[in-house]
Amino acid sequence: MNSTFYQNKDTFLVAVDCIIMGFRDNELQILIARRRMEPLKGGWSLMGGFVNATESINEAAKRVVEEYTGIDNIFMEQVGAYGELNRDLADRVISIAYFALVDMDLFDSSLIEKHNTRWVRITQLPELIFDHKKMVDNTINILQRKAAIKPIGFNLLGDQFTLPTLQSLYESIYQERIDKRNFRKKLLTMDILEKMEEKDKSSSKRGAFYYRFNKEKYDQLIEQGLHFSL
Repeated sequence: MNSTFYQNKDTFLVAVDCIIMGFRDNELQILIARRRMEPLKGGWSLMGGFVNATESINEAAKRVVEEYTGIDNIFMEQVGAYGELNRDLADRVISIAYFALVDMDLFDSSLIEKHNTRWVRITQLPELIFDHKKMVDNTINILQRKAAIKPIGFNLLGDQFTLPTLQSLYESIYQERIDKRNFRKKLLTMDILEKMEEKDKSSSKRGAFYYRFNKEKYDQLIEQGLHFSL
């Protein structure tokens, strides 16, 4: 790339940091890693990397997420840019943060050892390096706002799920209890869930029916000028 036009301008590094989130054991989980390089070697870090000269920041974020999860085609959105002068102790680095919502059943567990990573509950996060905790906090705020008006939470679940599991997911997102009757009434009134014949009997003999998110009905809902609302 020709840089003759900007020879008198400062240059610095651009990175992406990814808040990779899953849902298991009725709580949101975040993928973190022990940092293998200085500065702050051994500290807990989000998944990240520098942007290559031949890729966009979106492409860099997708590359990082796939490298650490083994999954492509993941729901991702940008959180924001972080560029405080001394945010990285090694050099001037501007980082663009993204959050990614992962179905943990698809996660390649063999990558845990390779990358020295682990899943931790959102409520039990250890101290993170640099400004990564701020990135996580900002992500939670965005997720809470968007989960109320868009069905993005379904990206954290498999193809089928029970209503108790779905309620636990939203309670974990909002970090508060949700009234069971009102929650189910709102969901079923929107008519975007398809009831399956199978039941999950892992927690009780009676069991709970599985449901599936019907994206076609959701798209029709939007076309009619109606909105997802929880």
